[in-house]
Amino acid sequence: DNFSRGTMWQVILILLCISILPTQTIICPSSCMCNEKGAVKCVGNITDVPKTMPNSTYLLQLNDTNVRVLNEQSLANLPLMLRFSVSFSSLSAVHPRAFYVAPQLLSVKLSFNNLTSLPPRVFSPLVSLEQLHLDGNHLESIPSVMFEGLARLIELEMSRNAIVHLAPDVFSSLSSLRFLNLGKNYIRELPPTVFHSLTRLQFLILYNNQLERIEAGAFDELANLLELKLHHNQIASLPSEVFWALGNLRMLTLSSNRLQGVPEKTFYYMPKLTKLTLYSNPLQSLPDQLMGQMPLISDLYLYGTNLTVVPWNLFANMSGLQKLSLHLNDKLRELPQDLFCCQPKLQRLSLKANDLQVLDGDLFSNLTNLNVLLLNDNKLRSIPKNIFRHLSNLNSIEINNNHLNTLSDEVFSSNVGLRAVTLGGNPWDCTCSIRDIVGWIRRHEGVVSDREGVKCYSPQHLELRKLYSLQDEEFSVCDTTPSSYLPTTPPIEIYVSPSNPSSTPSSSIPFRTTTSIITVSPTTASQTSPDIVLFESDNPFQLFTEALPPPQGDSYFLSFPPFYDRLVVEQGQKFIHNNRMKSWVYIWSLSSDSASAGLIMALHILLVAAGVTLILATIYGMYRLQQSINEDFWEVASGNMLSNQKQKSTDRL
Repeated sequence: DNFSRGTMWQVILILLCISILPTQTIICPSSCMCNEKGAVKCVGNITDVPKTMPNSTYLLQLNDTNVRVLNEQSLANLPLMLRFSVSFSSLSAVHPRAFYVAPQLLSVKLSFNNLTSLPPRVFSPLVSLEQLHLDGNHLESIPSVMFEGLARLIELEMSRNAIVHLAPDVFSSLSSLRFLNLGKNYIRELPPTVFHSLTRLQFLILYNNQLERIEAGAFDELANLLELKLHHNQIASLPSEVFWALGNLRMLTLSSNRLQGVPEKTFYYMPKLTKLTLYSNPLQSLPDQLMGQMPLISDLYLYGTNLTVVPWNLFANMSGLQKLSLHLNDKLRELPQDLFCCQPKLQRLSLKANDLQVLDGDLFSNLTNLNVLLLNDNKLRSIPKNIFRHLSNLNSIEINNNHLNTLSDEVFSSNVGLRAVTLGGNPWDCTCSIRDIVGWIRRHEGVVSDREGVKCYSPQHLELRKLYSLQDEEFSVCDTTPSSYLPTTPPIEIYVSPSNPSSTPSSSIPFRTTTSIITVSPTTASQTSPDIVLFESDNPFQLFTEALPPPQGDSYFLSFPPFYDRLVVEQGQKFIHNNRMKSWVYIWSLSSDSASAGLIMALHILLVAAGVTLILATIYGMYRLQQSINEDFWEVASGNMLSNQKQKSTDRL
C-alpha cells in the first residue's frame, strides 16, 4: 500500500514537471535578443535577416546594423511576424518583391537609413498594413502608385526626407489614413486636391518645408482634422476661407512664415480650437473681425511681429484663454483699454519686450485669475497706482528694464500673494518720491528677486546706490517738503551781488539740492533787467521758467519750498556745490579767476608727484629689504655647511 502510494506521487510529480516544460526550444541568433513572447531585436554586424529565427517571432527589429538590401526572401519563413523594423542602418535598396513573402505585416518601419528611392508598388502586397514609417531617409519623390492597395493604412510617417513635389493623386488610395507627417522636406507647393481623399485624416504635419502659399479649398475635405501644423514655411498669404471647413480642429500653427496680413474672418468657424500660433510673422496689422467663437482656446502665441496696434476685440471670443504671449513686438506702443475684457481664466500674460510707454489703469481689471505678468523690457515711464488692484492671485510680476524713475508702494497693495518681483534696470530717481517704494522693498526682502540691481540713477551723489540700502533718516527732509510744492515757511531769499557784473561768466550758475535745481543767470545787456531763474522739480522731465519780479534792493523772492533759510550767491564764483548730511549743509565754491585756478592745479600736480615719489620709495625699500634677507640667509646656510664638514672630519678621526 505504502509502495503504491509513493509510486503514484512520483508519477504525479513527473507529469507536473512535463507540463511546465516549454513545448519547444527557443533558437535565438547570436547577434539578437529574443523573449518567449516572440519579440526579437538584432544589432551589430549583420547584413541580412538571420535565417535561424524563432518560429514564434511576431516582432523583428534590426537597429544599427549593416543591412544594405532587403532581398526577395529576406522575410521568408516568418509566418507569424506582424511588425518589422530596420532603422539607423545602412539600408539603401528594397527588392520590388521583398514584401510578397510577408503579406500579413501590420507595421513596417524603414526609418533613418540611406534610401533615395523605392520601387513604385513595393508595399502593395501588404493589404493589412496599418503603419508605415519612411522618415529620416533621402527620398526625393513619391511615385503616384507608391501606396496603391494600402486601404487600411492609418499612419504614414515621411518626415526628414528630400521630397520636393507631390503628385495630385499620391494619397488617393489611403482612405483610412489618420496621421500624415510630411514635415522637414522641401515641398514648395501643394496640389489643390492632394488631401481630398483623406476624409478621415486627424493629424496633418507640414512644418519645416518651403511652402509659399496654400491653395483655396486645400483642406475642404478634412472635416475630421484635429491638428494642422504649417509653421516654419514661407507662406506669404492665406485664402480668405481656407480653414472654414476645419470645425473639429484643436491645434493650428502658422508661426515663422512670411504673413504680413491675415484676411478678415480667417479663424471663424473653429469653435474647438485650443492652441493657435502666429508668432514670428512680419504682420503689419490685423482686421477687426478675425477670431470667431473660440471658448476652448487656452494658448495663443502672437509675438515677434511688426504690429503697431491690435484690435480691441482681438481676444474677445476667447473666454477660456489661459496663456497669452504678446511679446517681442518692438513696434507695439499701446494697448486698447478693453483688450483683456473677456479672459477671466487667463493665468499667464507676457507683454515683455514691446514698445509700450503707457498702460491704462483698467487694462488688467478683469484678469482675476492671473498668476504671472511680464512687463519687462518696455519703455514704461509710469505705472498707474491701482493697475493691479484686482489681481489677487498674482504671484509673479516683472517690470525690470523700463523707464521708471519712481513707483508708488500702493501699486502692489492688493497683491498679497506676490512671490517674485523684478524692478532692476530702471532709472530710479532717489529723491522724496522714491521713499515709499524703498520701504516696500525693505519690507519684502525676499520678494524683489533682483534687488541687487535696483539702483539709483539720480541724483548724482546717490548714483548706483542700491535702493534697499537707503535709510529712513535720509528721507527726513521729505517730511517738511509738501509734495504740492507750496511753501510752508517764508520764501527763500537769494541775494545777488552785482558788484562786478562784467567779470561774471556768461554761462549760468547751477546748484543742486535734494529737491530742486536752481539756475541764476546774470545778464550783461542791462543791469536793470531781471535775472532768469530756472526751477526744475525732482521730476527730470519738467522744466519751468519764470522771470523774477523787479528787484527789491539786492534781493529776489521765489515762491517754492525752501531749501534752507537763506542762501547767498556771490557773483564771480564759477562753481557752487552743496551737500547735506544730518540736517547740515556744506557749501564750497571755486573762484573763476585764472590765478586761483592755476594755484589749485599746481597743488594738484604737486600732490600727484608726492604720491608717485612715495610709491617709488616704498618699492625701493622693499627691494633693499629683500636683498638683506637673502644675504642673511646665505650666511646662515654657509655656517651650517662648515659646521657639518667639521663634524664629519671629527667622526672620521
